[in-house]
Amino acid sequence: MPARDLLLLLLVVLSWAINFLTSALALREIPPFLFTALRFALLALPLAFFLKRPAPGQWPRLIAVCLCIGVLHFGLSFSALKAAGDLSSPAIVMQSYVPMTALLAWWLLGERFAWRTGVAIAISFCGVLVLGFDPMVLDHPLAVVLMLVSAAFLALGTVLMKGLRGLDMLSQQGWTALIAVTPLLAISLILEPGGVAALPGVSWVAWLGALYAAFVSSLLGHGLYYVLVQRHPVAQVTPWLLLAPVIAIGLGIAFWGDRPGPSLWLGGAMVLGGVLLIALRNLAKSRTR
Repeated sequence: MPARDLLLLLLVVLSWAINFLTSALALREIPPFLFTALRFALLALPLAFFLKRPAPGQWPRLIAVCLCIGVLHFGLSFSALKAAGDLSSPAIVMQSYVPMTALLAWWLLGERFAWRTGVAIAISFCGVLVLGFDPMVLDHPLAVVLMLVSAAFLALGTVLMKGLRGLDMLSQQGWTALIAVTPLLAISLILEPGGVAALPGVSWVAWLGALYAAFVSSLLGHGLYYVLVQRHPVAQVTPWLLLAPVIAIGLGIAFWGDRPGPSLWLGGAMVLGGVLLIALRNLAKSRTR
């Protein structure tokens, strides 16, 4: 990969890693589902001009993808981030969507994987169990459960997305933003009473977190990622994305007061190591083809 594209990839990784910190700061004042709705409402404003209509018969799949990823994945992942006492464990556990995606693709699409990939999947899931024994995680077990459920919906949405045709990254992001806003607001009004009424009183830090999530993490980060996968095979790009949780752990230690114990370090290494093995297996397959 040329040095220019490596720099773009580093911008993607940094934008996603810093999003854990800025979102955690914003979630101190804004409830998670309302924060997710704000993120998508802001994102929908520029992307509404780039929307393409899906092909006939694609609407049910597109709506399912938007609900799985936009509403359930993001809403639950921000809920997990708010419930957690740290940044490190949510950043690591979110990566479990990769082995979940491989299992769902095998179950729903009939995609096969070799025994090495199976071992990598098992290592990742065992890593989540080991990570769960860290005192920092044991104090907030609900956060790990919410993030695992969030990762499962991201995996399901990723598998369903493989059947979408004729939509580029901007259109997919735009439709996700437009379709997700209404159910997210409805969930917030039911589960987070008083959240909307309190918005005028939130600080600039919270609004900056919402703006960052919409325009830097989503628009810039995913936009650059789309440019990179147009230039290079997806399997060549994805291993580098594991730098995002690693940088997020560093930010948690430096700015959030995270103090990971041996269980989190070992479990995190198992999760990320398993994900890396899956990514490298996919890269080897793509080069063989």
